[in-house]
This record gives sequence, structure tokens and C-alpha cells, in this order.
Amino acid sequence: MVINLKRMSLRIIFLVLMIWVLWTGISKGWDGFWRWLYPVDYESYVMESSQEYRIDPYLIFAMVRVESKFDPMANSPKGARGLLQLMPDTANWIAGKNNKDDFNQELLYDPQINIDMGTWYLSNLREEFGDNVILILAAYNGGRGNVQKWLGEEGWRPEQERIKDIPFPETREYVWRVLKSYYRYHKIYGDKQ
Repeated sequence: MVINLKRMSLRIIFLVLMIWVLWTGISKGWDGFWRWLYPVDYESYVMESSQEYRIDPYLIFAMVRVESKFDPMANSPKGARGLLQLMPDTANWIAGKNNKDDFNQELLYDPQINIDMGTWYLSNLREEFGDNVILILAAYNGGRGNVQKWLGEEGWRPEQERIKDIPFPETREYVWRVLKSYYRYHKIYGDKQ
């Protein structure tokens, strides 16, 4: 009988993980477990910006969870920074539109500034794409010009069942992940905020 150590190690890891999940769920209550998986870190900044720009705070939490996993120092390989992973050029454009002459790229690591700028940008995208969350998320990730092109030339329709037709795989996956987190935040927190 040959023992496959790799397979046995994976089974042990899986077993330990399952015991941890059960222990956490039982000790904290399942509600606490789900809140641990879907946190509301930086809540005061999110609530303030969401009220100012009339954006659902759960959408912001979902985006932060997907974009940076709540790490204010996060950097993407493409150069996006902070909680909402703003690209430096986009951040400079946002700062210019808001008359923030003292803006510099290091400020993108400040949670309050990053959340405020990202939420303003979502509001700006909403002005262009209406209240269609799919279009807003696709534009946030893939660029507003690309979304306009997909809607025009390629005839893409932004219904939920058509997310699979988003031409950029990264954007398609991003929209699905954020929507999944967004719905989960609503289910976990509801109107408790």
C-alpha cells in the first residue's frame, strides 16, 4: 500500500479548515461568522461618502472587499492603489474635477480619501449609466469608454444574464464577484446599518 503524502496533506488541511469553520460558526454564531467573512471596516468613511454621493454603502463595502480585501496599502500590478484600487490617472482626474489642487498619489493610501474619491467616481459613472449597477461596475473596472463601445458597436445588453458576454474576462469576473458580495452584504446586514 503506497501512501500519497500530498493527498493526505490536503485532506488534513481540509479537515482542519472545516473544524475551524464549524468552531467559528458555533462559537460566534453563524451571524458572526458571516460578518467576519463580509466585514464593514472603515464604516464611518463609507457611510459618510455613501450619503454624500447617494451610493448604496453595501456596494462600496462589496467593492472594497473585492478590490483590496480591506487593505488600505493594496497595490495592483497595473498600478491601482488603496481600498478601492484607484488608478493614478483616474485619481488625478477626480481631484481636478473636485478642485483638490493639493492632491498627490500617496493620498490614495488614506482610507478616507480613497473611499471618498472612489465613491465620487461611482456617482459620476451613475450620471452616465443611470442606476444600472452592472454598467457602473463594468465601467469602474473596464473603463467607461469600453462600456460605451460594448453597448454601441457590439450590442451588449447589461442584464444579469448577459454579464457572461462582457468582452473583457477580468471585467466579467469582477462584476460577478462584486455583485455576489453586494447581495451577500444585503443579506447579512439588511437594514441594520
